[in-house]
Order: sequence, then C-alpha cells, then structure tokens
Amino acid sequence: MSKRTLDTFFKPAATPNSTKRAKPDSNDAPPSQPPDEDIGPPDTHPSYPIPIPQLPSHISVSLTHGTPAKQPRAINNQPDLDLLYFQPYITRPTANELFKFLRRELPFYRVKYTIKRGGIETEINTPRYTTVFGVDETSKFSLTPTNDPPEDKDEDKDLLPHTTNPQTNSPPPPPATPLSSLTLIDTISKTPIRTTKYQYTPRPIPTCLAHLKNLVESATGAHYNFCLVNYYSTGNDSITFHSDDERFLGANPDIASLSLGGEREFVMKHKPPPQGQSYTAPATPATQSTQSLKMPLSSGDMVVMRGPTQSHWMHSIPKRKGRGGDAVRGRINITFRRAMVPAGTNNYYRYNVGEGPVWRWDEGRQEMVMMESGGGEKDGDGE
Repeated sequence: MSKRTLDTFFKPAATPNSTKRAKPDSNDAPPSQPPDEDIGPPDTHPSYPIPIPQLPSHISVSLTHGTPAKQPRAINNQPDLDLLYFQPYITRPTANELFKFLRRELPFYRVKYTIKRGGIETEINTPRYTTVFGVDETSKFSLTPTNDPPEDKDEDKDLLPHTTNPQTNSPPPPPATPLSSLTLIDTISKTPIRTTKYQYTPRPIPTCLAHLKNLVESATGAHYNFCLVNYYSTGNDSITFHSDDERFLGANPDIASLSLGGEREFVMKHKPPPQGQSYTAPATPATQSTQSLKMPLSSGDMVVMRGPTQSHWMHSIPKRKGRGGDAVRGRINITFRRAMVPAGTNNYYRYNVGEGPVWRWDEGRQEMVMMESGGGEKDGDGE
C-alpha cells in the first residue's frame, strides 16, 4: 500500500461560527496568572467525590478570546470520512496550563469490569484513567422540579456556568445557581426522574468543563451533553481500535476530541465494508481504496468526527514506547458528545466511573494516588 501524507487529505473548511477571531501564535507565552487570583468557590454536588475548582480567570480569559487558535482543515477525501482538524484549537501554552489544572483537580478512576468471551468471563482493567460528567437528552439538571410548562426553551440557561465576558475581559461570575442545588428532572414532564431510571448516578458538568464545552459548541455548531475525560499517564496507557457508533448516540454523531499535554498518535482506519456491499461514497481515483490516517495530536489540537465517520471508521491511541519526552509524558483527552437516551448515560458511567476508588494527581509524587474512602490518600504505587 502506498503511503500518502496527511496534507493530501486537507482542504480549507468553513466553520459553523462565522465570527472572525484573531489567530494567536500557538507558541505564545503562557497566560499570566495574577497574584492572589480569586476564582470563586469550587463546584460541589452530592454526586461529586471531591469539590472541583473553577478555572483560574487567566485560563478562562485566554480560552474565551483565543479559541479557535487556528481555523480547522477538513479531511474528507476518503470514503465515509468527515473530519475537522484544529491544529491547534487552543494555543499550546494555554493548553498546557489547562492540562495541569484538570489533571490536578478532577477525580479519576481506573475502571475494572468483566466481559464474556466465548462463554468465559474475562476481567478487563482499563489501561488509562477516566472520568465523566453529563446526562442524556431525556433528563436535565434543574433547581426546582415543577409541573408547569416551560416559559421558553431557554428556561434553564441561568443554571449553566457562565463564560468570560468578551467585552470586559472580566472572569466568569459564579454560576447563578450552585451546582450543589441541582437535581435531575425529566426533560419533557419537568418532574423528578424515577429513582430506578439510571444504574449509576449522573453528575452535572462542572464549571471548568462547561466553559470549555460552550466554546467547542460555538466552534463546531453541535450540541453536547457529555464530557468524557481520559488521562494517559505514560506511553503504556492506550485505547484499542473502536468506533463511537453506539445506538444511543443517534445517527451520524458529532464528537469533538481535544488533546492536552503530551503528544500522542491518533490512528484511524476504515472498517471493511459488509460482505456484498461497497463504500457509500462513489469511487474516484482518490478513493479507490482507503488508507489509514495517523495524526500526531499535540497539546491543544482537536479533531471533530462528523457524519458517517463513526459508522465506517475506527480510531485508537496505540501504546508508545520511549525513553523520555512525550513518550512518557501525561496526556489528557476530552471528548464532547451527545447521548440521546438513558442507555448512553448508563454506559458512560459504567465504563468511565464504575464502582472503584477515586484517584487524584499528587504534585509531590508526580503520579496518580488512590484516595481512601474518607478522602485521604492511600499509600502505594500510583499505577
């Protein structure tokens, strides 16, 4: 199979948000942090194992005014492929600051679960740290359940975290309604959900991730209700080839994947067409056969997978060996997606939170440390 460079698949893309932004250099100096910066109280909720701080204002302001750092390029010259590639979406210095903040402040999990292969149960140890926030479209977080019809479709807009005021550069004010006061209601009836609706307890998206989600939605024109966060601690952490093509995502889902921290290779390959069928796109000299894509995702880069991509392509983050540098440097990946039904909520919490202990980043030890049930750290290896 002949090799082709990634640039052969690129062409300029029109973005959903037509607002022109300054294109800052991706190597700009890190955002300056004011002394004694007041970022407001942390987010708390009964479903959170720990309080989650709000973004420092210097990061929040940089995100609001600096994204997208560059306009995306479209990759769609292969059958069933529809990508937007932001290189980068966030400037490198700000992305690295955000990486350190999220790694330090979010609760993570090392999920274990069992599957049946050939009738034999096999225990799977997830080869990365994970966490997730959000709930599917059939439910939403609200302050006061009511039987009254909504006054307008934006009735809950003040329950969501605010972003930085672009006119004044002021940091985002605290949420109008503390997350700790929010409960789940049915999206249609506006009444409390039944206690048996979900197998796991959904968690509202914290302010620090909601700010980022709002900005990504503006750049992609899509709506997301979940933030999945993966932390790859070393080059040994990985994820095998898979597609996010579950039914609970609906047809042709739009999924944005943001990279922070160390560079890792993002690999894509086309699924073989079902027997007796051909590719959906007409054959041309450029698309007679599909070829794997390899993208070296650096801190701040973002890939948006759209249209038929998930139905026909698989992607992975393979293990990466090396003596130092990015091969062993930690990396965070955030995927923004939209689940339509409760099966999506149950799936995401089962495989990204599970029932195991909480892990947190220890700055002194420079590794993830398991928390005791009371909130303290447990001695032992971080891996």
